[in-house]
Amino acid sequence: MDKNAVIMVTGAAGFIGSCMVGYLNNKGYENLVIVDEFNEERKKPNYADKKISYRVEREQLFAWLQQAPIKIDFIFHLGARTDTTEFDYSIHEHLNVEYSKKIWNYSAENGIPLVYASSAATYGSGELGYNDDHEIVEKLQPLNPYGISKNEFDKWALKRSRESGVGNAALTPPFWAGLKFFNVYGPNEYHKERMASVVFHAFNQIKQTGKVKLFRSHNPGYKDGEQLRDFIYVADVINICFWFMRNFQTINPGLYNVGTGKARTFNDLVTALFNSLDLKPEIEFIDTPLDIRDKYQYFTEANISKLRSAGYKQNFHSLEEGINVYVRDFLVEHRYY
Repeated sequence: MDKNAVIMVTGAAGFIGSCMVGYLNNKGYENLVIVDEFNEERKKPNYADKKISYRVEREQLFAWLQQAPIKIDFIFHLGARTDTTEFDYSIHEHLNVEYSKKIWNYSAENGIPLVYASSAATYGSGELGYNDDHEIVEKLQPLNPYGISKNEFDKWALKRSRESGVGNAALTPPFWAGLKFFNVYGPNEYHKERMASVVFHAFNQIKQTGKVKLFRSHNPGYKDGEQLRDFIYVADVINICFWFMRNFQTINPGLYNVGTGKARTFNDLVTALFNSLDLKPEIEFIDTPLDIRDKYQYFTEANISKLRSAGYKQNFHSLEEGINVYVRDFLVEHRYY
């Protein structure tokens, strides 16, 4: 896709979306349509210096598209309600399911390739593993309304894809990929408050108190701090998204895990963070809040064999490398990507 292509990015004022816009700018793409709610002051630095063509309010998007002066060539649908502590499903249903269906249908009707953000939250407690096989999607049991909404859209997308395969190509975009993001951390998450990454919260705790509070394990199979997650640096996430855009004509449509494929402990994470600040680790364990305790994932690890088989060969930042870059290049100076 050449540098003159018009690319639409939803969620462009948010964490991953704004990094995606910055990455595209760095690659020479400036004909960008960015979509989000742009009335939050704390999000403005995420996109203030980005080079774009159009800025469109989320709820006005489809009216705008009907009379848009340009043709969209590719869509990154990265906008979502990501609050795992929001238990009003209707909010997630509107933004993560119904809105995503509209994006999909617009892509299908206008022949536009689509990459959208799914989530590892779809896997629930991981009782069926963390394999991006389409056959298990109907059986997954997410632990919260956010995960449920993401899985509902994945199920709908797969159903549309199957239906298009029996003689109705208009039901699906010419290419689509739902990327199941694991635990993403990195710059431009200053606005996320409680939903920001553990790295972000731990950094601020160190600056304020000199120590980090981690959730105590309430699972006898895990010691305190030994809960395991697949942490992935946002630079790797957006590099994968870009790779899909550049290579979609040779990739099979479908769901793909986006993680490093290597689970690490919270103790590892905090130790790496203290090391990046040249400090000795100081950790205190606290009870996991009751509102999330029974919905807490003790282990996540992406099976990335499908991504590798599709042709993605690049290495990932190790946890230590990613944290070091994030802390020294961004958090210490409060810089944006």
